[in-house]
Amino acid sequence: MENTDRRVRTSGVGHYRWVICALLFFATTLNYLDRTVIGLLKDEIGVQFGWSESDYSNIVVCFQVAYAVGLLGVGWLIDRLGTKIGYFLSVLVWSLATILHGFARGTFGFAAARSLLGLSESGNFPAANKTVAEWFPGKERALATGIYNSGSNIGAIVAPVLIPWLLMSYGWESAFYVTGALGLLWLLLWAVFYGKPAEKKILPSELAYINSDTETATADDTSDKKVHWSSLLRERNVWAFIVGKLFSDPIWWFFLFWLPSFLKNEYGLDGMEISFPLIVVYTFSSLGSILGGWLPKFLINRGMETRKARSRSMLLYALLPLAVLFTQTAGLANMWFAILIISIACAAHCAWMANLFATVSDNFPKRMVASITGIGGMAGSVGGIVVAKLAGILFDHYKAMDQLSVGYGIMFVICALAYISAWVIMAVLSRKRTMQQPESK
Repeated sequence: MENTDRRVRTSGVGHYRWVICALLFFATTLNYLDRTVIGLLKDEIGVQFGWSESDYSNIVVCFQVAYAVGLLGVGWLIDRLGTKIGYFLSVLVWSLATILHGFARGTFGFAAARSLLGLSESGNFPAANKTVAEWFPGKERALATGIYNSGSNIGAIVAPVLIPWLLMSYGWESAFYVTGALGLLWLLLWAVFYGKPAEKKILPSELAYINSDTETATADDTSDKKVHWSSLLRERNVWAFIVGKLFSDPIWWFFLFWLPSFLKNEYGLDGMEISFPLIVVYTFSSLGSILGGWLPKFLINRGMETRKARSRSMLLYALLPLAVLFTQTAGLANMWFAILIISIACAAHCAWMANLFATVSDNFPKRMVASITGIGGMAGSVGGIVVAKLAGILFDHYKAMDQLSVGYGIMFVICALAYISAWVIMAVLSRKRTMQQPESK
């Protein structure tokens, strides 16, 4: 495609698609706010119910197992029901599951609530990714994905401020009640504002722009044929996405669930003292998510082929987490050096993820996007389960030896190497999209 073709002018096109992106951002913020709450309340609830590190890791695993199980079918279900209904049901159930945490009175109760939360939250990214494929042309998809995915960081920024305040003011139960209620509010906005582009009263120029993607669109994008896993799993690009999620998701989840404990154990921070470092980490992450989507768009607009722009951007984002190898060494001099390194790694993860999600709509028809996103998400959850169990075992072992720092050091090596390993394997597996799509029956 010629460079002049890529520089489509967007002035006067209309901006309703960004309203849809804002809804995705809000939902993703709530998705991560709801799952972050327990990490911030871990010590308070753990003392009350006598949790060990392994008990907590088992509760985390319950979430991740349910999340993985949910992803087995949620992508197919969203492709079948449609984005509007599928997303609505997902947010409804996870909001109610969040509220149920407030009624838990033991380890089993929390495990059950986390399982329901994981099962229902599995719908967020398949639905959001499908929405982006429906509402944005290829060149804007990584940017739109980066913006909505930055909601995960905003949720993690809001949580360290909101949750300790609710804990001290109204008790730990209130944190679950309030965050769950916010999800019910989102349902009203989704019902009012969302619809497919052809169904909404948007400018004809914006509808034409959304449908102007000549590089990735094919006749198969509008096919009603059913999608079968057996055909998808024969595609190398599906396996590339699976590898990307398998290696990178567990790292983000590790930081999400254990970073508050790391700050407490390594630096003696507690309560509201933890809030500011976490805000710094997730502010960096939010910026990384948005800038990560901007870079490939910048390269594409200057004539680079989409696949190459995506791959080169992801290589940069895979190299940055190598700095995590020096987290503890830098942290010995000053805690804020360690925070800076973790912040850069988390920002790189979000930039990586914005482009990883976009590879699905780059390579496959819109009708397959939620299904493939679900398959990859399941792989990421399986990796998360392994890493969570490993972390619990390592931390209990080295805590008993009064050498907890060694356990964190091992985990940081895993975090540092995960992305570059994924990029190399993905580079081997990936191939250009062709007109021949995965078979459907």
